[in-house]
Amino acid sequence: MISKKLKESLLKQHYRIVGKHSSVKICEWTKKSLIDKGVCFKEKFYGIKSHRCAQVSPATVFCQNKCLHCWRAIELTEGKKMNSKLIDNPKDIIKGCIEAQRKLLTGFNGNKKVNQKKFREAQEPMQFAISLTGEPTLYPKLGELISELRKSKKTTFVVTNGLMPEVLIKLNQNSNLPTQLYLSLNSPNKEMYDKWHRSSEKNAWKKFNETLVLFPRLKTRKVIRMTLVKDLNDKPKHIREYAELIKKAKPDFIEVKSYMAIGFSRERKGMGYDKMLSHEEIKDYSKKLVKELKK
Repeated sequence: MISKKLKESLLKQHYRIVGKHSSVKICEWTKKSLIDKGVCFKEKFYGIKSHRCAQVSPATVFCQNKCLHCWRAIELTEGKKMNSKLIDNPKDIIKGCIEAQRKLLTGFNGNKKVNQKKFREAQEPMQFAISLTGEPTLYPKLGELISELRKSKKTTFVVTNGLMPEVLIKLNQNSNLPTQLYLSLNSPNKEMYDKWHRSSEKNAWKKFNETLVLFPRLKTRKVIRMTLVKDLNDKPKHIREYAELIKKAKPDFIEVKSYMAIGFSRERKGMGYDKMLSHEEIKDYSKKLVKELKK
């Protein structure tokens, strides 16, 4: 399912392909944690150990959108339809991802700076961040994948673009929702959404809003994640619109972060380092958003 050209590109970026359509990559925070140089926000906010986190995708080359800020190789996306006859079994994906993660970690064992206790623990990841690349809800057996991970007492964080509300309904009905569910909110209105996400999904804005309305009924911990790009979707005039959308979703948490000029995003016109917000700017925007949400 992954073209030769894209596979070569992913391997150069230190991904490891698992089976026909899945992948794993060592997160920079996992690397830092192994040498005691810091941890990911997931550890600071939610207690997830960075050195025991596997960053994976069961739908590596599949997504409905081609978002402006995405650092992935979206120009090589295969589309939004996975061939149900060719998809891999969840157990095989989990086993393959763990084996690939271990191989990627091998070189760290020779580094004298590595915390050996953490290194040993890292051989058995206990958190699966299903957010590496692609849209996970396009994988037809996502519920089974989450269920298998839960049986092994592993936690799961899933990030979705919100264009498959029917999948979320099914996960909810079958008690197969992840430990934490993220919904990406990057556009305050339909006009900006269409320009920003360049979706191949018909009625994408409508489906996204269906997911916003569905969100409060989903029986798991829920997060709205916003990625701001300077002078594009961070304008003060949009705060009220963002607040109205968030009020529909009633999430447990809201995470506001800056666009990062990394990967393939830098090759797109107008998406350079000058589009990154400082930590102070993110905090200021967050405070204004909170003030609007309280109205």
